[in-house]
Order: sequence, then C-alpha cells, then structure tokens
Amino acid sequence: MEFANKVVLITGGASGIGGATSLAFAKEGADVALTYLTSEKEAAAVVAAIERLGRRALALQADMSDPDRVDAVVAETEARLGPIEVLFANAGGLLQQSPISETTLEFWKKTFAVNVESTFLSCKAVFLRMTPRRRGAIITMASLAAFNGARPGGAHYAATKGAVVSFTRGLAKEAGPLGIRVNGVAPGLIATRFHEQFNTPEGRRGTVAATPLQREGRPEDVANAVMFLASDRAAYLAGEIIQINGGIMMY
Repeated sequence: MEFANKVVLITGGASGIGGATSLAFAKEGADVALTYLTSEKEAAAVVAAIERLGRRALALQADMSDPDRVDAVVAETEARLGPIEVLFANAGGLLQQSPISETTLEFWKKTFAVNVESTFLSCKAVFLRMTPRRRGAIITMASLAAFNGARPGGAHYAATKGAVVSFTRGLAKEAGPLGIRVNGVAPGLIATRFHEQFNTPEGRRGTVAATPLQREGRPEDVANAVMFLASDRAAYLAGEIIQINGGIMMY
C-alpha cells in the first residue's frame, strides 16, 4: 500500500472532496485525521468507514481560521496518531454569491479568512512540525476560479483562490530545501453539494457540454490527484497546481 502507516491530516475532510480523499488515503494504508466545522454526523461516518478498513481515524471539530484551534488540531493529531506526513489543506468554500457592488469589506475579509487564512494557518502549523523531520508533503486546495475569475458574483472567491495559488508557490520555495514538497489542486465542476448549491442545473449542463471529457468531475478524481502529489511518484514536483476540470480550460 502506497501510504502504509503514514499519518494524513485533511482539513474539511468530512464530505465532498475532503471525504473522498480521507477514504482514498485510508484504502492505501494511511491513518487519517480530519477536521470538520459543522458536519459532525458526516465526519463520524467517514471515521467509521476508515476504521472498517482497519486504519485509525480521528475527527476534530475546528474553525481552521482560528489559530489556536489549528495549533490544537495539529498537536492532537500528532499525539494520538503520530507525526503528520501529509497535509491536505482543503477547508474553505464559497459563503455566497456577491456582486462587487454589494460586497462589503467585512464580507470580503470573512471570505479571505475562510479560504486564505485557514490555508495559511494549517500549512504553517504542519510545516513547523515537518521542518525538523525534513520530510513531508503539503497539498492546498485552489480552484479553477483562481484562473478564470469565477462567474459574476464570485470575484471575492476567485481572489481568495488566486491567493492560495500564490501562497502555494511561495511556500514551495521555502519548503523544498527542507525536504518538504508543496503543491496544489484546482478543481473545476465537481459533483458535490458545493456545485449543487451555487450552480443551476442548466448552468451545470452547459459546463458539461463545453467540457472535452463531457462530464462533471467526481470527488474521487480530485482525491486521486491529491494522492499522486502526496506520493513518491511526485517526488520532483514543487509549486505545481494540477488542474482537474475535464479540459474546459487548459494551461
């Protein structure tokens, strides 16, 4: 198994892409700690599924934009499971659509806290633990929106994901000489509650029609990319952002 006995921390790991990635790592032999904000039942279900696979699992409630809570999550994970070897900084999301004309500074800052501060805090906390061990892999969650500016009403979200891309590359330059690889994933349309909430059925059908692979992505498609970046198969990748969008936008 590719991740036998390794400890993986996945923020926002109870459902959707995070939930699929939690299970995918466990199937490859990893012990998994996951965080959730409000999805306690879903988190418990993922933990139970991982334990049925014979692996250890830990679900921790946390607001990942709270620095004290982030530090506590990392400390508890290492105390109960062992040294973290892989971090998937997945926590975040789109709070609501908001045209620029209606976006307040307070809401702008809140969106950055959810997506950028949470990524920074979790990456920093794990990076500090990995540094003396001189090994580890960190994967961040960007988005197609970082590259295409999102749909109207999503500029605030696109800005946060653009910041995640730049942060990923900057951290990769600092972490590489210390034996730590940092990369990211940028999903497009994925069949999750997120896209059900913020896309109309007609809009999703239009996106699929414009996508060369002619389907929505699955959470497992993203999980596979995350696992690749975490594996030794990606040993010479640093600062890369893998696009997972079926070819609707190519770089």
